[in-house]
Amino acid sequence: MTLMDASRRQSALDRLGAHAPFLARLAELYPDDVARYSSEGTDAALAAVAAPPVDDDIMRTLRQWRGRMALLLALGDLSGEHDVATTTRLLSDFADQACDAALAAAFAERVPGEEPRGLAVIALGKLGSYELNYSSDIDPILIFDPETLPRRQRDDPGEAAVRIARRMTEILSARTGDGHVLRVDLRLRPHPEVTPIVLPVNAAISYYESEALAWEQAAFIRSRASAGDRMLGEQFLSAIQPFIWRRSLDFRQLKEIGAMSDRIRDHFAQGQAFGPGFDLKRGRGGIREIEFFAQVHQLIYGGRDPSLRVPATVDALAALAAAGRIEPEVAARLSDHYATLRRIEHRLQMIEDQQTHSLPTQEAALDCVARLDGEANGAALLAALEPVVNDVGGCYDRLVAERAVTTGLPRDEDSLAVQLIAAGFDPPDAALRTIAEWRGGKLRALRSPAALDALETMLPELVKALGAAPDPQATLTRFDKLVGGLPSAINFFHLLAAQPALARIATRILSLAPTLADALGTRAQLIEGLIDQRAFDAPANKEQLAAEWGPGLAALDYERLLDRVRDHVGERRFAYGAQLVAGATDPLVIACGYSELAEAALGVLADATVAEFVAAHGRVPDSELVVLALGRLGGRALTHASDLDLIYLFTGDHLAESDGPRPLGATTYYNRLAQRVTGAMSVPTAAGKLYDVDTRLRPQGAQGPLVVTVDSFERYQREEAWTWEHMALLRARPVYGSDAAKAEVQRIIDDLLAIPRDPAKLAADAAEMRGKIAAHKPANGALDIKGGPGGLVDLEFAMQVTQLVSGQCHDPNISAALACLKAAGLVPPEVVDAHGLLARMLVMLRLTAPEGEPPTAAARQLVASQCGEPGWPQLLAAHDAARQEIANWWASIRPGQENEK
Repeated sequence: MTLMDASRRQSALDRLGAHAPFLARLAELYPDDVARYSSEGTDAALAAVAAPPVDDDIMRTLRQWRGRMALLLALGDLSGEHDVATTTRLLSDFADQACDAALAAAFAERVPGEEPRGLAVIALGKLGSYELNYSSDIDPILIFDPETLPRRQRDDPGEAAVRIARRMTEILSARTGDGHVLRVDLRLRPHPEVTPIVLPVNAAISYYESEALAWEQAAFIRSRASAGDRMLGEQFLSAIQPFIWRRSLDFRQLKEIGAMSDRIRDHFAQGQAFGPGFDLKRGRGGIREIEFFAQVHQLIYGGRDPSLRVPATVDALAALAAAGRIEPEVAARLSDHYATLRRIEHRLQMIEDQQTHSLPTQEAALDCVARLDGEANGAALLAALEPVVNDVGGCYDRLVAERAVTTGLPRDEDSLAVQLIAAGFDPPDAALRTIAEWRGGKLRALRSPAALDALETMLPELVKALGAAPDPQATLTRFDKLVGGLPSAINFFHLLAAQPALARIATRILSLAPTLADALGTRAQLIEGLIDQRAFDAPANKEQLAAEWGPGLAALDYERLLDRVRDHVGERRFAYGAQLVAGATDPLVIACGYSELAEAALGVLADATVAEFVAAHGRVPDSELVVLALGRLGGRALTHASDLDLIYLFTGDHLAESDGPRPLGATTYYNRLAQRVTGAMSVPTAAGKLYDVDTRLRPQGAQGPLVVTVDSFERYQREEAWTWEHMALLRARPVYGSDAAKAEVQRIIDDLLAIPRDPAKLAADAAEMRGKIAAHKPANGALDIKGGPGGLVDLEFAMQVTQLVSGQCHDPNISAALACLKAAGLVPPEVVDAHGLLARMLVMLRLTAPEGEPPTAAARQLVASQCGEPGWPQLLAAHDAARQEIANWWASIRPGQENEK
């Protein structure tokens, strides 16, 4: 090892420790890997990390393997021992092996002793081209052969394949105490809203030969058989080669390519000015434009030139240059730019293992990204990126112009243009183009004569409804996406024609609430639930929900029950969001409704999961699972996007053993059971996603077991817990288990919270923890309602210190606790009102601006009105005043200097 090698490796470790909390935690967990990397280098350290065997604890072993790989690949990248191409290739190799391991485990559980065969994983996107991101999802299509798939004697082949595929997805995607392995997105398959997650191979071939769309052709440029039965996968890909690589393109296909090019810009690049907050993937001049630049040329010329049929972006650019299709100098520049943008994208994702592509908006956070990359500060990073982005944007501009010359623009009737202008589309050009694409059959849902007739019948009213939206063009774009996700638009357009009020509600949702718009795009039938005015009644409690769902769930098997509960929750959550958009209900009432909904889902799914587990392993005598909710669920104040903070406990003797056909020791029993419950609540199924589950508040955090006994929990809280863990218990309440078990856990919490405290030490501990939170998670802009001075986090810290010192008002719900403290004279009355305002803002902003950006101009008036203010300027003034009240209260409580615990 040279001095230069040692210096680079140490620099990578120093930057990792200072600027990437996720990687720093991994470095603490795996010190032997760090030591080997420091002394021998990245490749030697990776060589010592073998793929784990398929064993009974596959969930944990795969996640630990992923953690070690993530750490070492990051170090190789940060030190320069690996370039971007090597890093993405190794990340992709890891994903392939992880999919193989998860699939093998799923087969072993379903058909023990059988080799995995008859089911193939077809990788698309960045995994298909060996270009996987540092923290990316994977976009596979799963296919199976009914003739060769091993299955139980009475299993239908299709159902067996779905069960195996779901288990594989759960093993990879479920978030446990050890994290996750890979996020799996199965929505690129044909008609994902109606098809099973794994398709018969012949049906898939038939679809791609006869019905597939232009975007699907482009997606298969980057495809390969990546896991499972690779021979089956290769046979499938070979069969659809004529679909991917067509020897000739007709005029319609050229128009589709031109429309794809337009949509890249129209959907993602509008408003993407370069600077803080810039989206490296979707912004003008970003990663996606380089990829699409290569893919458009490949689609046009690859049918006749096999040398262009390469999946990786940089390889494709080189092949296009060698074939004379693009200038070699352009290929070289774009290749360099691609490496630069992907490298910074990796830095963003390394910090907290988030699938993000946007530069931070806050100066401190941007500086953190820059310094992780070795730049002096955020300004230096922006200066380095700006010429890259401008050059990529210029190259893509020229591509768009060339395609426009080739394909032409769709013409439309003057009368439609007049209608659009009158409705509010001025200029009408983009709307004309979209409607012309609908009439031309661009969307599968509009290819039949009946669908086109339904469109024409509804079109005049639809134009009026869209034009009445606060932002007509943005609403039309979302409506186009919605229709594009339908298998057929006939019934949808007939419904809107018969219920004009629904069209107005739908356009308002599409215009004001991106979260609901996305849900509607996935399940258009959600809008039907709003026909019944009872959808706007006060939210139901968990008992009412369980009674309502019970009859329809009783006869379902476990897999179908998972889907049906997701349907029920999705419908209710959508209706509650619609109430907020309509201004019909107080956001705090809806927040409580969201919580009752989550608790009802947890009760149903936990009961079903326990029953499944008992059938295999029996019960542990005199013992049961108890679930403790904390955070926003514990406080009955969820937002539309909240995750669930849970702690799993079990009663009884940890040395006991279950009494079933496959007995397990109590600790193993409940840890596996809790993993299954987490999966039931969090793993995406054919019906979509339910909730993210966070279990890191358990004793000893992510390093501790997922489940401990109630006695161990009490002992830990009394003898080892930090002050902040007792503060967290102020928002804790048992939400699953028998009444007796829940009462016992609640007694323990009450006793712990009643322990006398040293006020000075408590305040010092709280101030120290608040400082750490602020350092690791700086506020994301002025409208970060939780973070920043005077935000909800400051309020909670001040309130919790007051509660623990006084021994009073230990209600998990913040509004109720503050009201109690106000009555006792322990909180300034102004703080109670300040909390009400900020809590309502949080609920509304999670719905209207889910990515943390300021809401659109159209949504601002809605947010202000729901928070009791006449307009956006008045809301901002009230917001600032509320923050000041909270900041003053917190300043009066925290000490002048921090002490160590």
